[in-house]
Amino acid sequence: MHHLNPLYGRNILNISDLSLADLELIFKTASVMKSRLRQSNKKASYLKGKTIINLFYEPSTRTRTSFELAGKYLGADVINFTTSASSLLKGESFRDTLLTLESMHSDAFVIRHPVEGAAAFAASNAHQSVVLNAGDGAHAHPTQALLDMLTLRERNICLKGAKMTIVGDILHSRVARSNIALWKKYGADVHVCGPGTLLPREIERLGVTVHNRIEDALEGASVVNALRIQLERQQKGMFPSVREYAQLFGVNEQRMKLARPNAVIEHPGPLNRGVEISYKVAYGSQAVILPQVESGVAIRMALLALTLEGGVPNEDFN
Repeated sequence: MHHLNPLYGRNILNISDLSLADLELIFKTASVMKSRLRQSNKKASYLKGKTIINLFYEPSTRTRTSFELAGKYLGADVINFTTSASSLLKGESFRDTLLTLESMHSDAFVIRHPVEGAAAFAASNAHQSVVLNAGDGAHAHPTQALLDMLTLRERNICLKGAKMTIVGDILHSRVARSNIALWKKYGADVHVCGPGTLLPREIERLGVTVHNRIEDALEGASVVNALRIQLERQQKGMFPSVREYAQLFGVNEQRMKLARPNAVIEHPGPLNRGVEISYKVAYGSQAVILPQVESGVAIRMALLALTLEGGVPNEDFN
C-alpha cells in the first residue's frame, strides 16, 4: 500500500504523542466512521483478517464495548480478555500475558490497567502488535479526550481562547489529564475546579487555572466537563458527603446560568445524577452525553483503521 498514513503501525498511548496533523487525520477519519455508523449496514471488511485483543484489568462498560463494536464494525475479530486486578500483583504475569497472546498473532492490544504506565510497558514488550491505551491509572485516557473533542467540533465550538472548565475529582482523573493536554494543543483557556483534596498539587504546571469555587470556574465557560465522582473513594474521606459535594460542586441549572448561553456540557459517564450533575442538566439541551458515546465508537474505529491499515478510509470505504 503506497500512501501510508502517519499513524500506521503506531501505538496510541498519550495525547502528547500526537501532532496536530495526526489529530486532524483522526477527526477526519472519525467523521467518515460516524457516517458509516448511521447507515443501516454498519459492517465493513476493512480490517478483515485482523485480530484485536481487549485486555481489561479494570471494569469498563463504555470503553470496552465501544472498542469491541469498533473492531467488529470494521470486520476484525475481537477477543475480550478481562481479568481481575489481583493477578497483576504478581508483576511478571502482565508481561507473560502479553507475550503469550502476541504469540497467537494478535494485531492490536487495547489495554486498560489500574497502574500508570501500563500501556507504555505493554508497547515496549509487544513488538508485533499495536497498543492502544484505554486508560492507565490516573495517567491518560487518550480516546476519551478525542471523543470529547470530536463531539465539540461537531457543534462548531472554536477552542482557541475559549474558557473550558473541568469540575470534580481531578486528582484521580485520567480523563482530566488527557482533556487538558488536548484542549491546550488547540489553544483553549483551561480551568479546573474541585474540593482541595481532589486537586493534584502540581496541576497548575499543566497550564490551567485552578478554582475552589465552582461559580468562578463556570463563569463565561464555553464547555463544562463534569467528571464522575468516584464514590469508591468516598470511604477514604476525600470529601465529606455526597450531599455536601452536590451542594458545593454540583453542576446544576442555577450554576449553568453563569456559563455562556450556548455552553456545552460533557460527562465521561457513568453518571451519578444528582451528585456531580443534576438530573435537569444531564438530560437538558446543553448536555451532549449520548452524542459523546456515539463519538466514542467513531473515534475508536478511526484509530483501529489508521493504526492497522496503511490507507485512510474515505466515504466509500469497505
